[in-house]
Amino acid sequence: MDEILLRDTTEADLEFVIQAETQSQQFVTLQSREAHLAAINSDNVAHLIIERQSDAQPVGYTIIAGLAESPSTIELRRIVVTASGQGYGRKALRMIKRFAFERLDAHRLWLDVKEHNARAHKLYESEGFIVEGKLRDCIKTENGYESLLLMSMLKPEYLARRGG
Repeated sequence: MDEILLRDTTEADLEFVIQAETQSQQFVTLQSREAHLAAINSDNVAHLIIERQSDAQPVGYTIIAGLAESPSTIELRRIVVTASGQGYGRKALRMIKRFAFERLDAHRLWLDVKEHNARAHKLYESEGFIVEGKLRDCIKTENGYESLLLMSMLKPEYLARRGG
């Protein structure tokens, strides 16, 4: 399995980001190019490309928020992986946890996930995230309403799983 790295998203990457998001729209809410550009230029957000080290090919992207607001609480706002089933999502998630808890010294890393996204929910749970609750019917879509599960991990839980 290829190793990955997380690097800053550039404006040149936005075509890939929009395409990846469009392919995953049953799991994420689409954002405009302008919204992604604003995130790239924000001090409060890390907008990162998930890239294979072997050939520098992008295999996804992630958005991490709350960097300037309260570094003790970080939001994993979005993670989209285009090459599914190859372990890139798990590797990226582990890198994000290290970034939040070790580099930023966060106390809490949280996310929300659409209730019907069982694959992502299972991944987050297997990586130590705990369901805190459900926002019922909080997203209106063409097909009706969808619910979100709120999940989080605390630094002591991260350290216990990491072995120290």
